[in-house]
Amino acid sequence: MRFLTYNIQYGLGEDGRFDLARIAREILRHEPDVVGLQEVERYWKRSGERDQPAELAALMPGYYWVYGANLDMHAGNGEQPNRRRQFGTMILSRSPILSSRNFPLPKFGTLSQHSIQQGALEAVVESPKGMPIRVYSVHLSHLSPATRLPQVEVILEIDRRAYAEGGAWCGGHPDPTAGWTEGEIPPMPRESVWMGDFNFTVDSEEYARLVGPLTPRHGRLVNRDGLIDCWVAAGHDEREGASCEDVRIDYVFCSAWLADRVRRAEIDTTARGSDHRPVIVDIDL
Repeated sequence: MRFLTYNIQYGLGEDGRFDLARIAREILRHEPDVVGLQEVERYWKRSGERDQPAELAALMPGYYWVYGANLDMHAGNGEQPNRRRQFGTMILSRSPILSSRNFPLPKFGTLSQHSIQQGALEAVVESPKGMPIRVYSVHLSHLSPATRLPQVEVILEIDRRAYAEGGAWCGGHPDPTAGWTEGEIPPMPRESVWMGDFNFTVDSEEYARLVGPLTPRHGRLVNRDGLIDCWVAAGHDEREGASCEDVRIDYVFCSAWLADRVRRAEIDTTARGSDHRPVIVDIDL
């Protein structure tokens, strides 16, 4: 199963052009099964006041999709009084998205520095082999470790409690005729994949909190019930690669017990549709 994450910078490429068709081409040439996008927006003047999630979905036929608005503000006009200016994350999947949730992450209220609401968008999808998997598209704060660490703690808590919470609905209902139990109970699997722009490097406290501390003698101490860096599981050194400028800040993490199922990881260094590069990971699911 192929996963691809890409911070598209609202379609703004290295050449200064807004081009969502280019973004779609850069994604589709890798033939991913699941795509996690960050910095996708609706009705901003800078990008032509367009509905980017709808346009990207049209450019990528055959994919189901969900969008998570983390910034959500009034942008109505005479013709569209209820229009919202939004900025957030998106997940596209070749298989149906069985359920979805959007989790706001902690935000630090600054006086002068630019600080925005960020989030983690969840989609439960089914693998080609019929295995359900939780997938997240994530964007963390760009400001500092102090603003990211609380967000990392929430990510770990979401991952820890998801299976125990159960699917979007579970159990029964005292009145079977009320319609609350329509359809099958959506699954909430233990297995998860977290993709996105985490805005930290491998030598950071945030990285160590997610995948385990680095020790001089024993290497990286990964918890068997935690997350792993798929780039490393695929055979790369954790300090190799660059996804934005000359550092690796875009990642695909997955449940630690899936480590031996990670087959391949690549950064598409030829992409020019954003200031970031797509990260592609193959996991045998």
